Amino acid sequence: MNYNLNKLSEQQEKTSTYKALKKLLQLIEHERPNLLKALLAILTNSTLNLLGPFIIGYTIDKYVQTKQYHGVLINCAILLAMYLTALVSSYLQTKLMGGVGQRMLFTLRNAIFNKLQQLPVDFFNQNKAGDLISRVNNDTDKLNQFFSQSLMQFIGSIATMTGAGIALLIIHPNLGAAALAPGLLILLFTSLVSPWVKRRNATNLKSVGAMSAEIQESLNNFKVIIAFNRRDYFRKRFDEANRQNYNTAIGAGLANNIFLPVYSFFSSLAQLTVLIYGVYLISNGSFTIGFLISYISYATLFYNPLRQLAALWTSFQVAMAGWDRVSQILSLDTNLVTVKSDAAEVGASLLEFRNVHFGYAEDHEILHNISFKLERGKTYALVGPTGGGKTTTASLIARLYDPNKGTVLLDGKDIRSYEPVDKTKKIGFILQEPFLFTGTVRENILYGNELYRDYTNEQVEQVIIDANLGGLLALFEQGLETQVTSSGDSISLGQKQLIAFMRAVLRNPDLLILDEATANIDTITEKLLEDILSKLPETTTRVIIAHRLNTIQNADEIFFVNSGEVTRAGSLDDAMEMLLHGKRTS
Repeated sequence: MNYNLNKLSEQQEKTSTYKALKKLLQLIEHERPNLLKALLAILTNSTLNLLGPFIIGYTIDKYVQTKQYHGVLINCAILLAMYLTALVSSYLQTKLMGGVGQRMLFTLRNAIFNKLQQLPVDFFNQNKAGDLISRVNNDTDKLNQFFSQSLMQFIGSIATMTGAGIALLIIHPNLGAAALAPGLLILLFTSLVSPWVKRRNATNLKSVGAMSAEIQESLNNFKVIIAFNRRDYFRKRFDEANRQNYNTAIGAGLANNIFLPVYSFFSSLAQLTVLIYGVYLISNGSFTIGFLISYISYATLFYNPLRQLAALWTSFQVAMAGWDRVSQILSLDTNLVTVKSDAAEVGASLLEFRNVHFGYAEDHEILHNISFKLERGKTYALVGPTGGGKTTTASLIARLYDPNKGTVLLDGKDIRSYEPVDKTKKIGFILQEPFLFTGTVRENILYGNELYRDYTNEQVEQVIIDANLGGLLALFEQGLETQVTSSGDSISLGQKQLIAFMRAVLRNPDLLILDEATANIDTITEKLLEDILSKLPETTTRVIIAHRLNTIQNADEIFFVNSGEVTRAGSLDDAMEMLLHGKRTS
């Protein structure tokens, strides 16, 4: 299945802004009460501000020109009360939307992270971690900025514009039509340019993700860069990513700033039209000075929000571009679904491959029509040349992937019918490159193991001793409290593998897979591991992947994996012969 987000972005049909916004609002449906309160506050603010010019014009014509200053003072007091109320409503909507924005950010990041946890290993193989981090952090923050800072200003500006436009047409339809004509040109310009602006911002956000991925990859491999003295390569790669980001940022900046000068020009043109036409109407006696002042104020209230919308629309386009990248993740579903299965077959093997075909890419098959069985309590070895398919076979056994064709059976049932928690209880997997979390040895050993979560250190140590793992724990200077970092710099690679070994064994799995689990440990510790493996419950099945043949000499059965086929190798000598000459026997 294609999980490459960049390719999916290119293949996806263009989503309209309305549909994208509607989908986003559905995600924060629970915020509707707060959104309605904020909307009421901003409408109150806009209404009060719209009443101001009318009262000012009326006061000039009714009281100022007739020198009735008592009426002027009364109307001034009314205006003061209105503007104070508008101030309070503005504060309330800002406070409400700030909370909505932060909660939306919290909800959105949780939704993305939960979705990432549901996606299969295949997804992470096809996408760079740095780009995913950028989507979780940077792109969601663009949405938060729009919702907390711009959305209500956006709605308020539209409400003010609408009210001002209606007032212009009611006071004098002909003058109103002349004043609003430039607004139609602005609307046409915006509709034509907005898709281009959104594409520019999407390209820029993509380049930010690419640069984040480059930094993350380079820092993770910095030891290799130092060891080979290839800082120049690091600098060149970063310079390319940084330069691409610079170029896309320039392009997005030019696109984002195109609205403001255009909006300002048409706004000035509209005010000039009102002034000239209004003076003409006054000279004919069909208009008053007070209403001309009100009219100019309403024209200002119509076009000033347009200037604000120039900046707000840019913020909106950036937010929508960020939402497109975020929604790509949220729209994905795992291909490792749980299916219904018939009753378990009586007397079935612990695990069985039936005519399994598999390839990471649809057009490139790695395993061809594989069939074999693993019986309970036996030790199996997978040997073969590098790249022959050993780890791929083990990954299918652990259901990190599903076959393209065929079936994998666990305890006589389709392995896809097991819930993830039940499957992981039955199968333990010690990876070739074990991953540890920052914390202590205890936290890493008990990771995902609910059985011992509330045990004290003394109880955990006793459990480890009972599982014949006490000798491994003794290799850590501070025992369970030995500090571990995610990079593993605080302990050796061999110690990392020992922790992964203890973590898997303490889960008491029915099937334990060891992928080169002894590759980085010394001979003495390797012998200790072999003794522990020999003392596992008699029902535990072991699958060992190794290049060193001494680690598999006691295996009950050896499979030779190469060129997409899994073949029984017979004896250890036969396996050695096959490794040397690459031959396959039936």
